[in-house]
Amino acid sequence: MENETSKEQTMQLLRRIALIIGIVAFILCILIIANFIQVTRVDPLNTPAMTIMLEKLKNNPGDEALRNEIRELDLLSRKAFFTSRWQIRTGGYILLVCVLIIIICMKWIELIRPKIPPLPEPVRDRFWEHRKANQRWIIYTGIFLVAGSLILAYLTYTEIGKTLHDQTVISQAEVDSMEKITSQRVTSVAIPDSQPNGLITTTAMTGKPDSTPTVKPVPTSSFPSRQEILSNTLTFRGPDGNGVVNMKNFPVKWNGTTGSNINWKTEVPLPGYNSPIVWNNRVFLSGASATKREVYCFDANSGKILWQTDVSAIPGTPADVPKVDRETGLAAPTMTTDGQRVYAIFATGDLIALDLEGNLVWSKNLGLPKNHYGHSSSLIMYRNLLIVQWDQSKGASVKAFAGATGELVWNTPRDVRVSWASPILVNTGNITELILAADPVVASYDPATGRERWRVDCIYGEVGPSVAYADGYLFATNEYAKLSAIKLGNPPQVAWELNDYLSDIPSPVANDKYLFLVTSYGVIVCYDAKTGEEYWVHELDNSTYASPVLVDDRIYQMDKEGIMHIFKSDSVFISVGESPLGEESVCTPAFAGGKIYIRGDNNLYCIGR
Repeated sequence: MENETSKEQTMQLLRRIALIIGIVAFILCILIIANFIQVTRVDPLNTPAMTIMLEKLKNNPGDEALRNEIRELDLLSRKAFFTSRWQIRTGGYILLVCVLIIIICMKWIELIRPKIPPLPEPVRDRFWEHRKANQRWIIYTGIFLVAGSLILAYLTYTEIGKTLHDQTVISQAEVDSMEKITSQRVTSVAIPDSQPNGLITTTAMTGKPDSTPTVKPVPTSSFPSRQEILSNTLTFRGPDGNGVVNMKNFPVKWNGTTGSNINWKTEVPLPGYNSPIVWNNRVFLSGASATKREVYCFDANSGKILWQTDVSAIPGTPADVPKVDRETGLAAPTMTTDGQRVYAIFATGDLIALDLEGNLVWSKNLGLPKNHYGHSSSLIMYRNLLIVQWDQSKGASVKAFAGATGELVWNTPRDVRVSWASPILVNTGNITELILAADPVVASYDPATGRERWRVDCIYGEVGPSVAYADGYLFATNEYAKLSAIKLGNPPQVAWELNDYLSDIPSPVANDKYLFLVTSYGVIVCYDAKTGEEYWVHELDNSTYASPVLVDDRIYQMDKEGIMHIFKSDSVFISVGESPLGEESVCTPAFAGGKIYIRGDNNLYCIGR
């Protein structure tokens, strides 16, 4: 008797669970169907507000504030798009789980239900016929509702993706067309006579190159050979700023707590999120506080601070330091060197050149950056030119200064929004290109003259990651935007695009086979560089701000807790090892001479075998 009572209670519980889950599933079905109707009837990117603002811009094409408002609204629409896609996909998964739970409950009830005493045959036949008919109607209705909802969820998900891709072209093109009225600039630019072919235009999006800048003569000075560039770390992410190191025989195992394979550890006087640069037997960093800005030189063999130079009081520096984000700070840009001088830039707009003994060569203030997080674009050298990516909310540009004197050689205005990405140099075999990324374009410049060669409209939002390059392909990404692979050519074209995994801080890295992308929330993804096929996804336990570096056939990836994750450059995830630094770090490591230099929150480390 007790057993029968227990079975009855279990059956009642299972019925309640099935009923509650059934109600949840029904509500999900209704929401999915309603969402599909809404998406098919209303264009979520072509809102009435956007239409009105575009009409206003047509009547007043010089209104920069209105243009920025349109881009902000466009960015918000895209963020809502990705949130909607996630909700639809998650809703579909939850619906499938609900159906599975209901099936399990019903099967369980059927197994424990007491046997019904036999009824007279005519009554029994009629009873089972009615029951089966009712069950069929319920089952068929449920299957139709669930299957229909899942199909509509899939159609909605793909429709949103298609609309997003299509509208990316349309919305930005309308804004850019207004800019053309104001600027009267052409849609293609002639390559200098020394370059092959005639014109480069972008077929993926509307091209809108800047006019040719005035180029001043460059004072004669020597610059590093290609071999010297490849054997040192002269800028952020290694030679050319591309995240690829052309040296071998670096350590894969160390422990900052026990001291294993730690050659030396030196405290850095002032904080900063810039990465080390290395020239021969010297390592350079910058640091800043609210009252002081300094540049440091360390002996690469001993870790001793050879000199530290206070560069706080230069002409034109602002009396009050700018408000910056805590995760950017006042010394975020990585320095650079030409082997004769080292160069640093700070969030105050102070640009500094020092000789290798720490003496001030020249300095200037570029003006307080109009940047709400703080300036973080790193410096890069092209021969004897110091190049500064100066992307601001107003008056964005890219500039080149003579390394020896600080004289402005060329200045090219940029029709872009504020960004935090850094420039890279790309040698395609025929020419060297300076590549910059900022909303809304990835653009190529002649580093000798500042002349814009081409642009591809494929990125938007607050761009933080720098571009990666390998084997004729550029890779650009940003959170809430997309990952774009641009095949260089005449003209360059978008080869493929994805929007599943996106980075807001770490820059991607690639070789001729694979593209590696790391998100700030600790997900590493490997793609086929040529096709965009996803090979694998690996999740770290910690978030990460540092960029991955490709060394030989290994990727070095530092997480925020100071753990270096080393894995193979392969189509499957193969871990080589994990090595703790002993303190937190957000900085990308530097590689030179068989040693790794890592800046932690408080100390600079040299790691060797």
